[in-house]
Amino acid sequence: MRIDLHCHSTASDGTDTPAELVRNASAAGLDVVALTDHDTTRGYAEAIAAVPQGLTLVTGAELSCRLDGVSMHMLAYLFDPEEPDLLAERELVRDDRVPRARGMIAKLNELGVPVTWEQVARIAGDGSVGRPHVATALVELGVVPTVGDAFTADWLADGGRAFVEKHETDPFEAIRLVKGAGGVAVFAHPGAAKRGRTVPESAIAEMAAAGLDGIEVDHMDHEPETRARLRGLAGDLGLLTTGSSDYHGSRKTCVLGEYTTDPEVYGEITRRATGAFPVPGTGGSRGA
Repeated sequence: MRIDLHCHSTASDGTDTPAELVRNASAAGLDVVALTDHDTTRGYAEAIAAVPQGLTLVTGAELSCRLDGVSMHMLAYLFDPEEPDLLAERELVRDDRVPRARGMIAKLNELGVPVTWEQVARIAGDGSVGRPHVATALVELGVVPTVGDAFTADWLADGGRAFVEKHETDPFEAIRLVKGAGGVAVFAHPGAAKRGRTVPESAIAEMAAAGLDGIEVDHMDHEPETRARLRGLAGDLGLLTTGSSDYHGSRKTCVLGEYTTDPEVYGEITRRATGAFPVPGTGGSRGA
């Protein structure tokens, strides 16, 4: 089985619609794909309706968190999307995205970059607006060559000249909320030092004690030595280890199935989850 547990659609900052995502996942030879848009479940209905035969969809979300000033992401799988406490927290985070984006645009204007809210809103479409949409605007204006080049201290990286903070959930609270909604919590790309400061291993140990289920080990932003270190840490802490593409369509260079999750780990995730179940495909032929 080929299992990719971290993908984004136009419901947040990907470029594939939810329906296109599941069709492209099938065409890429995946058996299981997870839809994990940022702080939203808005893409679920479209994705579920379009899952091709032979593919299984795992519903999830990538939750924005912050610990001691360090931004981090928590992947939540197979939770009840209507559970009120987690729903309220997702809405709080999501509602802060528009004023944050407007704040970044204002800072960019002060730096002489003629980006506008209308441009960023057009790029975001129906998705939850975020830094990748502002970064795409910088690419359109010729300020930077790629989206990744916008995530530097000169522009949008944490603490950068145009950076603006948003509401982010304490990760221990996120774990509590995800588990309370019947979900499974996995710390996304914990060793992605190229993105900025990372959470120390001592904090990961504390999260494990608080109910964290796993950590994402095989990821494009982890060097081989980082993967080996994280795999050892997971073994010491009794955590599951996942692998995934963090696919964003054309917005990033990663491809579907670039990294995958062991079928036994996937089985354990589905065993632990009580809030929702994986969705087997009925929406069409494989690769349609």
